[in-house]
Amino acid sequence: MAEVITAVPNTPAWIDVTTADVDAAVAFYTALFGWEARRSPDPAAGGYTELALRGRRVAGAGPAFPGYPNVWMTYLGVADADATARRALAAGGKVLVEPRDVLDAGRLAVLADVEGAPIGLWQPRANPGVELVDEPGALCWTELAVRDADAAVAFYEEVFGWTGERESLGGGVTYVYWSLGGRRFGGLMRMNEVWPPEIPAHWMVYLQVEDADACAAEIARLGGSVPVPPTDIPPGRFAVANDPLGAHFSILQPTTAAP
Repeated sequence: MAEVITAVPNTPAWIDVTTADVDAAVAFYTALFGWEARRSPDPAAGGYTELALRGRRVAGAGPAFPGYPNVWMTYLGVADADATARRALAAGGKVLVEPRDVLDAGRLAVLADVEGAPIGLWQPRANPGVELVDEPGALCWTELAVRDADAAVAFYEEVFGWTGERESLGGGVTYVYWSLGGRRFGGLMRMNEVWPPEIPAHWMVYLQVEDADACAAEIARLGGSVPVPPTDIPPGRFAVANDPLGAHFSILQPTTAAP
């Protein structure tokens, strides 16, 4: 368990699910994780809802950007969203959503990296980001899946100052751990020929759970699906799930210390 006081710049600071039906998404996740919902009373927020655990922010749910699918988004905390977006463009990325103020909460932008994976930027103001991590019902890991790992590593190292630490998992599989200032905070998995070709490059949010099998069963009971059933991996037992509106996320029951 960890309480977050201030997000480390250029590392994951916020997560949310953007969806065509905010009320349905909130109902699903509050039932699944026991989260508390704090819907913004401001009509300009479009029903955006902060999700909390024991009064501490852990995620959000808001309306999908026009033309975009229902999706979980990872936001990197930055000091200047506009300057970071310019660096991303110079490094070969794209700006999908131009930097904009979100009431008094902060300033956001959405980029696509060189492999096309969407990644958000969050310049915090009233909302500094998640306040709990690494406990059941909270964010415990973020992972990028791409087909050209070298291109992705070069992009994030140039734009965000990360270090991509490669580690062999055996069987010809190499995993990349993201680190900044010597602290690991996420990873990269190269999508090989086993992955269906229609799956695009993407960031995956991992939410910690006490029992992956029981949580997977509850996801199905609540109307979601579990395309990758509970499976043992080195850090623990995980599954990939879809909420009832199709947004993908992963659950992890850790059996070892976080990498």
